[in-house]
Amino acid sequence: MQGNIDLLLDHPLGALLGYFTVAILGLVIFLSFFEMVTKYNCWEEIRKGNVAVAMATGGKIFGICNILRFSIQAGASIYETMKWSLVGFLLLLLAYFLFEFLTPVFSIDDEIAADNRAVGLTAMLISVSLSYVIGAAIF
Repeated sequence: MQGNIDLLLDHPLGALLGYFTVAILGLVIFLSFFEMVTKYNCWEEIRKGNVAVAMATGGKIFGICNILRFSIQAGASIYETMKWSLVGFLLLLLAYFLFEFLTPVFSIDDEIAADNRAVGLTAMLISVSLSYVIGAAIF
């Protein structure tokens, strides 16, 4: 059975489907964790038109996928890519908490929930920027 899976993943189309599946599953799992740590409901706020939440969430999505991209580009197997995506997610989550901690004069979550687009843009750029640093450190 394992031999058939390895054979499938060695084919370019099989590898594409494998990495795509890892990316989708990673996004679902990691975004659900981000949803748990924020004070607001991301998808409800986006549905209501909250641009700050959309930017912050978009930055998280881009950050997670960018780390996956670096891992794939480095020639990591699907299993290694899963490992690196977990490490990258944990580092992005740490950055989220540091951002909140380093701005004691206001709450990042409260500002984003209130559609403060400057804070949403900053959160997005932190996620995107750090994903490049994390990704470049892979391998």
